[in-house]
Amino acid sequence: MIAFVHGIVASVGSDHAVIDVGGVGLSLLCGPRTLADLRPGSPAQVATALVVREDSLTLFGFRDEEERQAFEVLQSVTGIGPRTAQAILAVLTVDELRAAVATDDLVTLSKPPGIGRKGAARIALELKDRLGTSTSSPAAAMAADDWSTPVIDGLIAL
Repeated sequence: MIAFVHGIVASVGSDHAVIDVGGVGLSLLCGPRTLADLRPGSPAQVATALVVREDSLTLFGFRDEEERQAFEVLQSVTGIGPRTAQAILAVLTVDELRAAVATDDLVTLSKPPGIGRKGAARIALELKDRLGTSTSSPAAAMAADDWSTPVIDGLIAL
């Protein structure tokens, strides 16, 4: 596996970037957030995942290691391949994905192209305990504090 590439950004396209690593141009398929961070001529370090198929070797690029790990976990869901996993991460941040899975928010999970209600339900079910938790997003922080409101209301009612 190629964990990351470090070099000079040679070019940036609509769905890929080419990074010059020691005189070799590596083409990385990247989402829009990752591409927005890359500037031609500037140095960059990009987390990567190598997908090996019978007829190709494809290198996917990510902003950070957390996004790369989410990509790997998404591919473990039945019916989700690398392109669909990348499309999901193009629409949802990792924290939004975690919050949607934790709360079974099928509307949010259905936003990426190619993901319908059944696919969203499958993602929520299969990733329930595999994405970890994060309290950096407001939705995740609210979910963590949801128990306090009913307790306070119950005490006031007494």
